[in-house]
Amino acid sequence: MEYPMTNTPEKMSGTSLDIAADKRERLKQIFPTVFTETVDATGKLVESMDFEKLKAELGTFTDLFEIRRERYGMDWPGKKEALKLIQTVSTATLKPCREESVNFDTTENLFIEGDNLEVLKLLQKSYYGKVKMIYIDPPYNTGNEFIYPDNFSETLETYLEYAGLVDGDGKKFSTNTANEGRFHTKWMNMMYPRLYLARNLLRDDGVIFISIDDNEVSNLKKVCDEVFGEENFEALISWRRRHNQPNDGTKMIAKVAEQIIVYSKHSAILKELKSYYGIPLSESRRSDYRNPDHDKRGPWATNPWKAAVGRGGSAYKLTTPTGKVFNETWYGNIETFNLLLADNRVHWTDGGNGFPRIKIFLQEAEEKGQPAINFLTHDEFGSNQDGSAELGSLFGVEGIFDNPKPVKLISAFGKIATKGTDIILDFFAGSGTTAHAALDLNKHDNGNRKFIMVQLPEPCTEDSEAFKAGHKTIADIGKERIRRVIKKLEAEQNGKLPFDNASPQDRGFKVLKLDKSNFKQWQSLPPDTTPETLVKQLKLFIDHIDPKARPEDLLYEILIKAGFPPSEQIESQTLAGKTVYSIAGGGLLLCLEDKVSAELINAVAEAEPMQFICLDAAFGGNDQLKANTVQTFAARNMGKEKHNQTVFKTV
Repeated sequence: MEYPMTNTPEKMSGTSLDIAADKRERLKQIFPTVFTETVDATGKLVESMDFEKLKAELGTFTDLFEIRRERYGMDWPGKKEALKLIQTVSTATLKPCREESVNFDTTENLFIEGDNLEVLKLLQKSYYGKVKMIYIDPPYNTGNEFIYPDNFSETLETYLEYAGLVDGDGKKFSTNTANEGRFHTKWMNMMYPRLYLARNLLRDDGVIFISIDDNEVSNLKKVCDEVFGEENFEALISWRRRHNQPNDGTKMIAKVAEQIIVYSKHSAILKELKSYYGIPLSESRRSDYRNPDHDKRGPWATNPWKAAVGRGGSAYKLTTPTGKVFNETWYGNIETFNLLLADNRVHWTDGGNGFPRIKIFLQEAEEKGQPAINFLTHDEFGSNQDGSAELGSLFGVEGIFDNPKPVKLISAFGKIATKGTDIILDFFAGSGTTAHAALDLNKHDNGNRKFIMVQLPEPCTEDSEAFKAGHKTIADIGKERIRRVIKKLEAEQNGKLPFDNASPQDRGFKVLKLDKSNFKQWQSLPPDTTPETLVKQLKLFIDHIDPKARPEDLLYEILIKAGFPPSEQIESQTLAGKTVYSIAGGGLLLCLEDKVSAELINAVAEAEPMQFICLDAAFGGNDQLKANTVQTFAARNMGKEKHNQTVFKTV
């Protein structure tokens, strides 16, 4: 028996967020009148956008001169294809790996092993607009280091063959050398789509820090101007990464510094919310605080009360302890001054005969921190040598990883841009310094920042110290580093909370690995698939779940593709004798049983989740039960606001 479409459950999408469709939908919400619907030759309803009407809505009218005028912008070979790459959805999944994780069931920290372009696509649904800070240390394009391909066949199959997860021709990601041609464009084609997708993940007050050297700093700046907008450029920071003086006589100028480019997602919002913070006081700044009057509140320094010219303020007379009268413009009003005076916060200069200054106590200054500047010294923010020493101390072996960033440096960025439970992302995670910095920063300021690390399992060469120590890939080094940092922090704390009334910090991480979908109908086929191979693949779809897939693999794939972060807490419960997974406090109920019943459907409907997802095959071909399920939820949704209705989907 056939049922109308209203009796058919919604099929769950097996892809990552469709970036182009999402942009169109957002534009439609702002300019609904520029979208029109027409019927094509086949009778299908097609939606299109009237660009001339959009220009009119924006108050922009194009004349012939405007069309012909040269436009300012940056272009390079492959840019158009890179944009298409952004809009190509991913059908991959992230498989959980308990045995490599720490506190798997409770942690919200993630370490994702895989190609970062594919992973960034998969994170779009669950982390869109949620990340407060991104730090990346991408390949610098010196011609020697590892880099990603730019042939625009960066498919999941390419990665799986590279990682040895499927049989293939041994496709390899490679280095980018100057004699190959397209040296700079190859690098930009690698960076452009990743930065574009990364911007989507940032909060409106989010910030990205990108380490780079002289080779590509100018190109990176221009790419970031396009992706983030020139108006959101915050700073170009110079960091002295070496503390020794080079003696290389072959160079006119020895390079001891590299740059960090800083952009915000929306600079105006960042400043309006003031969601940036001071860095710890330097030792030289701390030395400015003294306690000559033995104030019980401790050492202090002073700020002026007399307003600088042109800075505004309030004009009135003040009398010094020696009787001298000043008729000046002051930063605050007389009432505020009198309160400060009563609180012993006024310091009169020149032995009580000069202008008043206001006490700022060291404890207050340490809580607030000091503004960061765009020049960072190696003594306060660490050097490459410090980064190597930190890693060597953790692993007990020198030379595990080349030129890791020092924890001090990344901690400073975390201090500037984040607090509390903010999320920090690093999709070129390397040895895991960013995760180390987040954990260390939490220890010092009682925060509970969360991190997401993404790293390709780039093989370590067999003659490397890392390989000799048992680490086959760069991803292995990063995971082991985080484990050792957690173990070290736990040992230092010895079960005691570092702050009074502090809640336990998240000292764990969940390992996920990029792989092809567990559902065969969602697996993308390579572009060179033959008709014979296609027929075989279609036959496999009869039993559409990969027989090697564990229930937890299915659970996490559906979780991610339903738009829930893989860090969500998952609880198993029994309803009508069936196992049901409750995610996000019951917001999503998920059943992976191979059979469902009317009793189960009624029990789920009673729970009123935001979404209920089950396997389509679980209905066993019983169209009547499937139609009744649709109608059960439809009846319960009647009269409810859309955001309170239950969405029923099948896989």
